Amino acid sequence: MLQPRSEPLPPAPAVDLAAMLGRQREAHRANPVPTLVERRAHLRQLARFVHEHEAAICDAISADYGHRSRHETLLAEVVPVIDGIKHTARHLRRWMKPQRRPIDRLVFGLASNRVIPQPVGVVGVIVPWNFPLNLSFVPLTAILAAGNRAMVKMSENSRHLAQLLIERMPAYLPPEQLQFFDETGGVGVEFSKLPFDHLLFTGSGTTGRAVMAAAASNLCPVTLELGGKAPAVVCEDFPLETAAERILNVKCLNAGQICTTVDHVFVPRSRVDEFARLAAAIVPRHYASLASPDFTSIIDRRSYERLRAALEEARARGARIVPLLPGPAWDDGTRKIAPHLVLDAPADGELMRREIFGPILPVLGYDSLDEVIARINAGPRPLALYPFSHDRRSLDRLVTHVMSGGVSINDALFHVAQHDLPFGGIGESGMGHYHGREGFETFSKLRPVFHQSRWASTSLLAPPYGRLADRMLAFLSR
Repeated sequence: MLQPRSEPLPPAPAVDLAAMLGRQREAHRANPVPTLVERRAHLRQLARFVHEHEAAICDAISADYGHRSRHETLLAEVVPVIDGIKHTARHLRRWMKPQRRPIDRLVFGLASNRVIPQPVGVVGVIVPWNFPLNLSFVPLTAILAAGNRAMVKMSENSRHLAQLLIERMPAYLPPEQLQFFDETGGVGVEFSKLPFDHLLFTGSGTTGRAVMAAAASNLCPVTLELGGKAPAVVCEDFPLETAAERILNVKCLNAGQICTTVDHVFVPRSRVDEFARLAAAIVPRHYASLASPDFTSIIDRRSYERLRAALEEARARGARIVPLLPGPAWDDGTRKIAPHLVLDAPADGELMRREIFGPILPVLGYDSLDEVIARINAGPRPLALYPFSHDRRSLDRLVTHVMSGGVSINDALFHVAQHDLPFGGIGESGMGHYHGREGFETFSKLRPVFHQSRWASTSLLAPPYGRLADRMLAFLSR
């Protein structure tokens, strides 16, 4: 039985964001470089919170969506969070070690060079609604591992989860270490104006621009994860059924509401109809109908109506709409939209102009890889690229000629789940990286430390200059 959306929560009490930032900054100054033991203890508390509230987390996220499969929350949020914490705790000692660097020949004597990773201070995190646990706790893993404190602003569409985090997290980590905030109207705007030591935002490009502009007034460094229209490219040599199965599994996950999902797929022109026939057979094997408890609702009424309108616009302009489940194409009561293929989607239509963020997959026919490369490169750089081929030359051509945030070859999304790979966009799909070691370094200041030898003398290159200085400079400039 599908669970209806819970009654709206009452507004959260007003919070003094600046006061909390001051409190965390004061705590940071009192203990600017937490030990390895302290950092691992913070990570254990994050993991313990997730383990002890697993059922409540699943229920809260489902209530925020209207309905979200419990297994999807476990698969896409709980498991990656716990696995990422384990990975970080295992490698943290090595990441924290100062790096020895060779001494340049301009330096005389027994001097030494080191690079010391140190906490930046207080990090702000603005979290979207689509994977609210993953996209708060995965960056928090890196932030706390780097020795920082964090303030986290949840989405207005994550009210139930936000309430759970606000009420129960203080029993695990104190507010001067970690504090969550609900969106009560205008909180996000004020949050982005705070003089954090670093700010991480995940969400739309439009909001990302506003966040970056607000942070600029404080010269606050930002990491932006913005999404975009990630393409899949099925090459001639790759088994079409395998490609269709893998692409549709990803496209249906969370009803397509994933920044790194396959936004559209390029298929050899002669095989577009075959791809559609395969898709129509594949999806019902996983979801018997739109009422399947494994299929997730669209997050809110505005998004639901936007997706329906985009489908109807494409239909009205001559596109072929292929529903992939038997029965109704959508359900107003549950805000579910069945997976659809769109063939011959107009290039200037809604589906091709903006990120779809729903279970709708345009299928684009092509005649050559050069054509595909040109079409992708004509738009903003995507957050992900998904080439399907066993031919090394085709893969090399796509990877070297199409720039994207990340790449998964012969599948989709999997680059995001690798803890030892950096995750991040480029251009309009974002800037900066986190996950794994790159996350630790993003939220650290890599401080260069030069230690002069007690026996060093630099007077040979000090005024008044003479013939000896000329000889030394001649030697050093060779």
